[in-house]
Amino acid sequence: MRNLDVFIEIHGKEYYVGGIHGNNVMDASFKYDHEYLNKGHAISVMLPLRKEMFSPSETSCFFEGLLPEGFSRKSVAAWLHADENDYLTILAGLGKECLGAIRIEEAGRNEVDDPQYELLTAKQVKELAAEGATKSTELLVKSHLSLTGASGKVGLYYNEGRWFQPIGTAPSTHIVKQSHVRLKHIVENEQLSLRTAAHLGIPTIDSFIVNHGTYQDSEILLASKRYDRNIENSVKSIDGMPCPLRLHQEDFAQALGIPGQRKYESVGDGYLEKIFNLIRKNSNNPLRDQILLLDILIYDVLIGNTDNHIKNLSLLYSSDLSGIALAPAYDLVSTMLYKESTAEMSIVIADEILWDRINKDTFIAASPEMGISSKVIEREYKRLVEKFPVALEESMKELRLEGFLNIDEIGQNMMRLYESVVLRKRG
Repeated sequence: MRNLDVFIEIHGKEYYVGGIHGNNVMDASFKYDHEYLNKGHAISVMLPLRKEMFSPSETSCFFEGLLPEGFSRKSVAAWLHADENDYLTILAGLGKECLGAIRIEEAGRNEVDDPQYELLTAKQVKELAAEGATKSTELLVKSHLSLTGASGKVGLYYNEGRWFQPIGTAPSTHIVKQSHVRLKHIVENEQLSLRTAAHLGIPTIDSFIVNHGTYQDSEILLASKRYDRNIENSVKSIDGMPCPLRLHQEDFAQALGIPGQRKYESVGDGYLEKIFNLIRKNSNNPLRDQILLLDILIYDVLIGNTDNHIKNLSLLYSSDLSGIALAPAYDLVSTMLYKESTAEMSIVIADEILWDRINKDTFIAASPEMGISSKVIEREYKRLVEKFPVALEESMKELRLEGFLNIDEIGQNMMRLYESVVLRKRG
């Protein structure tokens, strides 16, 4: 029998939420603690407060959604001597620091590891850039961090220009991502995509590029400030440094009860209607967040980001879990710059899945699915199209001044993708 305890942090204080119990992944079920039911808030849209136990599929959809995917998951499973499909064992090994405010422990474990921050040398950070997913997996296991996604990434603590590895239950402040071994200049690509979105008024994560050489792929990292951490209102310190508060979040797949392996939509799945209904029913400011979600989807098409799956969209909870908002945009990449990329979008627009067949008319045709008037859709599409060239050029200028010599090539190619979208007619 496997028994895992689930905790959540609220205003810097940890509360026992409930437990996951079962013989294996096939029958493991989550149940809220009766005391938490009386004073707590649901930890997921799909796990509302109730006395009854949740089904194994409902349980795995949320909790397995906290874990790494792809090569990182295989590597973590190997380090833990576990089957990669055994999400319970992997969760027990990595669950001390998840996305959001959740922490997972083996039930009955009375001792909590002392939180601490271990200084990383410049050489260690450079190795993280050079060795990619293999090195990040080593750090993930050592620090018990659970970060979703398939790329090599690790959670680190940043303070006054120095990087620290969180140990035990110490929270990280940044997610640090390595370049992809097959996709050239992807770190600059993502930073340019994020900067341009921000200049267009789309809330994005704060990020910067860490350079440990001459700006080659093997020498740079993308550091993204965690929107689910609040260091400004820290109430305690670890090793003399402010300890960030944890803020809860969940991605759209978790909130919709869709398993991670189905994060890419197939025609007929109806994800577009589902994600707008999710915002409409749960956001504290649904009108604002529906427009922001629309802007993100339009922007994905303008830059050719076909990896815009539902795990790359999230809900961010207020500090006491009583409110929900659309999280800042993250993982924005112009994937169509790479010949290895698929031309199939990850969210279908008006029954159209192919990027090179989507334009303004496609979005307007999707008005009933989104529940947004065609007039508003046309207004937002026009605004983003008209402002995109200036926003892109401003972002290129900024990164050029920071020393990134490949930014002109990336920006010019991104501009060509944008022009092809603007000029195309719907087939």
